[in-house]
Amino acid sequence: MSDETTPRPTREGQGGGSLYRKLKITEMNRISVQQFHDAEKLPLVVVLDGVRSLYNVGSVFRTADAFRLTGVVLCGITATPPNAEIHKTALGAEDSVAWKHFDDTMEAVQWLRDEGYTLLAIEQCEGSTMLNDFHPNLSKGPKNLPSRGDLEGSKYAVILGNEVKGVQQCVVDACDGCIEIPQFGTKHSMNVSVTAGIIIWHFAQQRL
Repeated sequence: MSDETTPRPTREGQGGGSLYRKLKITEMNRISVQQFHDAEKLPLVVVLDGVRSLYNVGSVFRTADAFRLTGVVLCGITATPPNAEIHKTALGAEDSVAWKHFDDTMEAVQWLRDEGYTLLAIEQCEGSTMLNDFHPNLSKGPKNLPSRGDLEGSKYAVILGNEVKGVQQCVVDACDGCIEIPQFGTKHSMNVSVTAGIIIWHFAQQRL
């Protein structure tokens, strides 16, 4: 039996306006490209190992911009800016996010290791760590970087693979660990840019 004297919740604000008025672009406090370059970054690099879709590449750039990542590394057949198809999904994020290209992903792996990154393949592997069980530690200083095989570190590079073949086995073997996103459907396969978004958000939460 309902209490007729209790007002029901409403989504209408005063004057009949919505409580969730969409913000105008001028209200979003967007920073300039130069401010982005000068700002502190999330210590995370996304590595694309032979990603063939230019739209996926552009989407990764756009998400990397949204969460102010350190950069994106493009390897092998992965296309690089400037490119009209990348721009269609990046919407200019390719100008704000730092990027680097390597012909061979293993060269990128070695460069990132020399730069002090903990390397993680995002792949379905025997012995992989489920994403919900992985808690990155972004607060440690460079002198506290762990030895190979430990997933903790002060900065990370996550490697996403080709849409069909995934991350190359040799690249997986060279990483410090493997992270897997739990899946419960019939496919156990997600779009590269969707995977990147999930992984980036998992890291970004550590700084919120």
